[in-house]
Amino acid sequence: MHDAIDLDANATTRPSAAVVAAMREALEAHWGNPSSVHRRGMEARHRVDLARESVAKLLGCRSREVLFTSGGTESANLAIRGVLDRFRGGPRRVLATSRLEHSAVRECAEHLERRGEAEVVWLPHDAAGVVDLDALESLLGERSQEIALVSLMWANNETGVVAPVEAIGERCRDAGVLFHCDAVQWAGRHPLEWSGTPVDLLTASGHKFHGPKGVGVLVARGSARFEAQLVGGPQERERRGGTENLPGIVGLGAAAEEAVRSIEAGRWSSSILRDRLEAGVLARCPGAVVNGATAPRLPTTANIAFPGLEAEAMLVVLSESGVYASAGAACSSGSLDPSPVLLAMGIAPDVAHGSVRFSLSDLTTAAEIDEAIERIAAAHARLSRSMV
Repeated sequence: MHDAIDLDANATTRPSAAVVAAMREALEAHWGNPSSVHRRGMEARHRVDLARESVAKLLGCRSREVLFTSGGTESANLAIRGVLDRFRGGPRRVLATSRLEHSAVRECAEHLERRGEAEVVWLPHDAAGVVDLDALESLLGERSQEIALVSLMWANNETGVVAPVEAIGERCRDAGVLFHCDAVQWAGRHPLEWSGTPVDLLTASGHKFHGPKGVGVLVARGSARFEAQLVGGPQERERRGGTENLPGIVGLGAAAEEAVRSIEAGRWSSSILRDRLEAGVLARCPGAVVNGATAPRLPTTANIAFPGLEAEAMLVVLSESGVYASAGAACSSGSLDPSPVLLAMGIAPDVAHGSVRFSLSDLTTAAEIDEAIERIAAAHARLSRSMV
């Protein structure tokens, strides 16, 4: 049995020992309801407050701007639906976004469009997956009074392509339009100073940086008002009802504290291992190409296409050899559809169908990368022979 090499960090990361310990303590010793007024409830509330401060330090914002949710998907939906609901009945019913967004944003936009709850403007982008700033500026100039929200991600979860967030935010701010940024793949891994960033609403998720699943964050400026989507309690300053997920929030706080130290040490910043992986795979696998290679990318994400092969088959063979990776779309009815993101980038369907995402964490080692290259090359050779 091969030792496992996890190259699927964009899907999730392993909870750290400190996170697990903090969550266990919360479950065993601080299990009170944070809304209760007795001592046990006050102790639980204190743990929530401490976690909120830790997350605020990580994101460079004020603790009162941090709203806890069940994850990145809820945070994105709350930002989009909440802002649109705030403007319901008025002239601002346009949502501007991109076909390259995570499904939490893209499918939410499509859903709202189908139901007639919003007019969605799909912004164009270049072949590498970078939004067209001129098109955005033209849209803002022509329809700023009609736009409720611009929603564009900080870094693409499939290709790792990094957006010009500052430029997007500045254009939105100049036009008086709110800007929501899905920062799930960025937050907790790279420096983020919210106070100086022209973003009004930002989403993050704990399990992308060694925290627990089932807990996320929506950071919102006071000027970015939105309607609550979960009602039934005064929690989170009446912006998200329901008893707080105390163990998850405490675990997220612990992960945030570790992430601050990790970012300061630069453990997520180097692209050496990603470049090593890409160079090795391209040298050993004829015809392989890197998707989005011409744009700025996360140093931890490599989306490699193996034209003529199916990503599903590649993933199965890799899994058998102990290399864990993923493709851009979920397996459905035994068939892996090409990634909508890659197709939207103009990548040919047969190339998109054979694309695999390899994503690294700060725990990935050079030895693992070298061994992964060997196993990827062997899988590619095996599948290529079967196609002859």
